[in-house]
Amino acid sequence: QVQLVESGGGSVQTGGSLRLSCVASGDTYRYCMGWFRQAPGKEREGVAAIDSNGNTNYADSVKGRFTISQDNAKNTLYLQMNSLKSEDTAMYSCAAEVKWWLPCLLFESDFGYWGQGTQVTVSS
Repeated sequence: QVQLVESGGGSVQTGGSLRLSCVASGDTYRYCMGWFRQAPGKEREGVAAIDSNGNTNYADSVKGRFTISQDNAKNTLYLQMNSLKSEDTAMYSCAAEVKWWLPCLLFESDFGYWGQGTQVTVSS
């Protein structure tokens, strides 16, 4: 069992920066962790993922602006968001995948554990 708690969301202006955090507890092994987001009226989409070796994958829409990282000693996942745009406004959730036989990609169905989400609002 894995528990995930996000924090760091808030309201920022276009072009601003924000860093999200996700603290994991419970089972120590997590093969893959990722960030997903969902805006009102839209489907949930994958943002970024990172595996236990530090390999990363990003959605094209955030590539070059967002950076996913993790601090294993603190069991914490981060998402550094720079050059924020209004279309980045969404509820952001972190997720954990424990299926070691699967690659760490942005497939929602592969992630078995989810946090409660933290709201990010970007205004002009």
